[in-house]
Amino acid sequence: MASGELATTAPVGLGWLAVRIGERTARGIAGAVSGLIRDGEVLPGTRLPTVRALAAELSVSPTTIAEAWAQLRAAGLIGTGRRRGTTVLAPPAGLPPARMFPGWQSVDLEHGSPDPALLPPLEDAVAAGVRSERPAVKEPISSRLRAAVKPEWPFAAEAWTVAAGGQEGVALACRAVARPGDVVAVEEPTAPWLLRHLRAARIHVVPVRCDEAGPRADALEAALAHRPVAFVYQPRAQNPLGHTVSAARVAELAAVLARTDTAVIEADDFGPLAASAGASLGTHLPGQVLLVRSYCTAFGTELRSCVLGGSAALVERVRAHRAFGTAWSSRVLQDAQAFLLTDTATDALVHRARRRYAGRRAVLAEALRDHGLDVAVGDGLTLWVPVPEETRTLVTLAAHGVSVGAGSRCFTGRSGAPHIRVAVGQLPDDPAPVADLAGMIARAAGVRSRRSA
Repeated sequence: MASGELATTAPVGLGWLAVRIGERTARGIAGAVSGLIRDGEVLPGTRLPTVRALAAELSVSPTTIAEAWAQLRAAGLIGTGRRRGTTVLAPPAGLPPARMFPGWQSVDLEHGSPDPALLPPLEDAVAAGVRSERPAVKEPISSRLRAAVKPEWPFAAEAWTVAAGGQEGVALACRAVARPGDVVAVEEPTAPWLLRHLRAARIHVVPVRCDEAGPRADALEAALAHRPVAFVYQPRAQNPLGHTVSAARVAELAAVLARTDTAVIEADDFGPLAASAGASLGTHLPGQVLLVRSYCTAFGTELRSCVLGGSAALVERVRAHRAFGTAWSSRVLQDAQAFLLTDTATDALVHRARRRYAGRRAVLAEALRDHGLDVAVGDGLTLWVPVPEETRTLVTLAAHGVSVGAGSRCFTGRSGAPHIRVAVGQLPDDPAPVADLAGMIARAAGVRSRRSA
C-alpha cells in the first residue's frame, strides 16, 4: 500500500446509507454523506456504493449520484481508484478537525432565526391581550393593534388586515393577486422560501436584478415587458443582500410603475429591528401597494404577528383569499402584539437586540474580509458572502459541522455569481469563535487569507 493511502474497509451498507439521505438531489446527497463522514459514522477507508447501485436504491438517475460524488471529491472527502472503487478519505489537511469548532452544529447559520435570548418576555403582553375587549363583529384587525402600528407605517394605508407571520402574509398577498400561470416580478437575489412558494403555486417568476441601492429601475422596466400582475420586493434589511432601498431608488421605481396597474407587495420581514425606517412605494402609489410587515423576528413566532396595510382593493383580495383557510387571527394575540409595540420596556429590549445583531454582523463581516472575502455589512440577519465555488464550500463546511445557505437558491436561474448565505442572528458575541468561523469559511472556499499575504 502506497504511503499515505488508507486501508480499504468493507463497503457501507446500501440500505443503511439510503435511509440516511433525505433530500435526493445531488447537493442533498452530498450534504448527507459529508455529514456522515463528519460525524464518524462513515470512516476513512470505507468503500461507498457504486453510482448505479445507489441511484437504483434512491430511485434517482445515475447522473445525480455522479454529481454528488463529484462534489464530495472536489471537497477532498472521497477518492476513486480503479481497484478500490470510491472510498472515504481522511479529512482535508487544510481544515482543522471539527472538535476545534464546538457547538456550531447547534447554531443556526442557515435560516436567519432570531436569538431566543434577545426576544422580549411575553407574560405582560399576553395578560394585556386576555383583558382585551371581544366585540361580536370579527374585524380582521383589532382596534388596539391598528392604533399601535399606524404611527410607524410609512404611508397612509387605506385598509388593514393581519396574517399569521410574515411568510404567510406575503404568500397570501401573492396568491390573492396571481393565479397559476400568471407572472410575478421579484427582486433578485431574494429569499429562497419566496421562490419556492411561487413555483409551488405555479406562478411564473421574472427577476428584477438588484444593486446596493435596491431593485434597479431599468431591470424593473425590462421585467414589465412580461406583463407581471405584481412586483414583490423587500424595502429594508433585504434577505440576502442586507440593503435598505433608498428614497431616491423608490422614486425611480415609482416612476416606472406609475404607467402600469401592477400590484406592489412590500415584504418587511425585519420589522422594528431594522436600522432604518426605510422608504415605501406606498408614498407614491398608495392605490397599488400592499406593505406586509412581520413582527415575528422582533417578538418571536408565538404571537404569529404580521400586519398588512395599504391599498383597500389589495387588502380586500387578501381577506377574501384568507376566508378559505384561517379566516381571522386571535384577538388576544393581536392585542398582545399591540402591547409590545407600545410598551417602553419592550422598546428598550428591541433597541438592545438591534445593537447586538448589528454587532454580530459587523464582527463576522470584518473577520471574513480579513480572510480575503469581500463582504458588505448591511442590515438583517444574513451576510451575503461571495465564494469561488459554492458547492465545494457548502459540502466542505457541512463535513465539518457547519451548515450555511446556498446562494444559488436565491436566484430564479443560474445567472448569479457563486455565494453562500451566513445567518448571523445566533452568533456568539465573543469575537474569538466568530473569527474561527470566518477562517473556516475562507478555507472551505479555498480563499487565501489577507493576514498571511
